[in-house]
Amino acid sequence: MEDHIVFHRDSAVLDLLDQRKLPASEERFLCRTTADVITALQVMVVRGAPAIGVSAAFGCAIALRESAGPDWREKLRKHLADLRAARPTAVNLAWAVDHMTALWEKNASLAPEDLMKLFISEAETMRRADIASCMAIGRFGLPCVHDNDVILTHCNAGALATAGYGTALGVVRAAFENRKNIRVIADETRPFLQGARLTAWELQQDGIPVTVACDNACASLMSRGFVSLCVVGADRIAANGDTANKIGTLGVAILARHYGIPFYVAAPLSTIDRSTPDGKHIPIEERPASEVTTIGSTRVTPEGVPVFNFAFDVTPADLITGIITDKGLLTAPYDAAIRDVFAREEQ
Repeated sequence: MEDHIVFHRDSAVLDLLDQRKLPASEERFLCRTTADVITALQVMVVRGAPAIGVSAAFGCAIALRESAGPDWREKLRKHLADLRAARPTAVNLAWAVDHMTALWEKNASLAPEDLMKLFISEAETMRRADIASCMAIGRFGLPCVHDNDVILTHCNAGALATAGYGTALGVVRAAFENRKNIRVIADETRPFLQGARLTAWELQQDGIPVTVACDNACASLMSRGFVSLCVVGADRIAANGDTANKIGTLGVAILARHYGIPFYVAAPLSTIDRSTPDGKHIPIEERPASEVTTIGSTRVTPEGVPVFNFAFDVTPADLITGIITDKGLLTAPYDAAIRDVFAREEQ
């Protein structure tokens, strides 16, 4: 599945599968302006750290097209800054915009039409690299999955959350493709129901056995021996291995530790933010209360009662069995493992 993020070169339009509508309908959301891209990111037409990063890279090309005129450089800088600030937690957003900005600065003498070609080419390269990265995560995760495993995952870290194949679901897909007898339990992931709507839909499309469970059934399922392995994605990993992922992930990790179940995080190196020392320094997005107070158009909480709607929580590194990256499996101590893997990559 790679057609959920499409960029039309001739018109500079970003064409996204609207994940808010799944699984009931497959509708497209067209981004013609920087504001459209920002809206798509904020209302979760597209979500998942790697998918956000790739979409933002194409968004930079849209920002450039929108900045036409004698003062195009000033306009472009403003559009890129707005795009970078669209959401705070997923590090891939800032990483992608910063990468494209650095590319512009390196080629500052280019005319806008030539810079547009460069931006689009680089965004396409980033898309291909992300798919390859996810497939590598799947390969490195294979030894973590055994025959007859029942894998619990939280939120959606599949093809829809990336350019294709997936991170946590990349591990699942690789195991399935290697004929391992596995099943998946998808936490529903309130309040946006990414597990119930998106993970279950993806796995059903691929013929991988999946069962949806209420978030508050996790302890019961583990206590009854229904779960043998947990694999989740990540939106930002700090330099010490603390990991921000969809709200509820921390609870899954605590329960997994209590019941002796391995808990793995699957993410590319681009999700590791070495400038963030630990989880306490990861900014946590708080989303609109309406996501909790209503289901569809039906209100489910009394008027005037406030809600908490933090989009992410942070799982401490000491609860994580391993971090499955596109460059290999990292194990504790994570600060040293992260330093070492980046040192190898930078040689």
